[in-house]
Amino acid sequence: MEPSALALFWAGVIACAILLYVVLDGFDLGIGVLFGTTRDEALRVRMMDTIAPFWDGNETWLVVIGAGLFAAFPDVYAVFLGAFYLPVLLLLLGLIFRGVAFEFRFRSEQMRWVWDRGFFLGSTVVAFVQGAAVGAMMRGIPVADGQYTGGPFGWLHPFAILTGIGLVLGYALLGAGWLVLKSDGELRDWAYARIRWLAAGVLAVLFVAFAVTFDYSVLARSNLHARPWGLAFPAIGVLALAGLAVGVHRKRHDAVPFAMTVLFFVAAFLSLGAMFWPYMIPYSITVADAEAPDASLRFLFYGGVVVLPVIAAYTIGVYWVFRGKVRKGYGRGGSEGI
Repeated sequence: MEPSALALFWAGVIACAILLYVVLDGFDLGIGVLFGTTRDEALRVRMMDTIAPFWDGNETWLVVIGAGLFAAFPDVYAVFLGAFYLPVLLLLLGLIFRGVAFEFRFRSEQMRWVWDRGFFLGSTVVAFVQGAAVGAMMRGIPVADGQYTGGPFGWLHPFAILTGIGLVLGYALLGAGWLVLKSDGELRDWAYARIRWLAAGVLAVLFVAFAVTFDYSVLARSNLHARPWGLAFPAIGVLALAGLAVGVHRKRHDAVPFAMTVLFFVAAFLSLGAMFWPYMIPYSITVADAEAPDASLRFLFYGGVVVLPVIAAYTIGVYWVFRGKVRKGYGRGGSEGI
């Protein structure tokens, strides 16, 4: 059974939204992780300044993902929530708490230590549960008659814990690249000093994760045999990380660390696509199995062609307006202007 053109369209929209969310919200989650590794208040304020105009809008893509799955692929939405009820709950609590902490830390000096820890822990929890969910999906989700048949902790497996740690490190690397791109002086040097170790950590987790994946996933192994071109994607990702780890000390172009990390995430995403397509829930539900009726997909399409360009235009506009180095902050940490 082949998926319809509208189903393929919405699968592509959701795939693009996932990738955009991972890159855009990934760097501000990564900065939240890095935030907890220093007690220097000046560095912390400047970290906040680099993401102040962007972090709310970045999370819009998470809404697009959820709404797209609910409307276009309801079976996938139902199985995913059933399998990852606790991780999704932790993700929402983490996003809420880090958002509150972001605003309150500048307005409550006596409680600032609470909000600082909340921002760090919320960011780390969100990154971890996203990575753990990916790892659990890679192992396979037990499904019967379109319903999740596992337990509430079926996702909590050593491999999922490994991928959760890997995404925390990956987001921290993305955040460090963003700090290098957007800052100068002490914060830029502080971020540069951590990129090599973070890249090495991600490479180590990646190596172990691929070894374990090939043990657990017959489909991943067979798909890569059937699609040898798919091996190019993990090779590109490894080369991007290795080049970053080796060449970061040169400090010639501040855009390179962030660009190389984005390249790594794109390569990792395409690697997963080569391994598991056409499954949306490995190894039970394909795009064709999960698609909503044509009438629903067509109705959703009319709304999508209006809403999606607006979201994209807003995102591009914000990054264009606040391009370049953050010189004096965006007013968040008590400074004014840029």
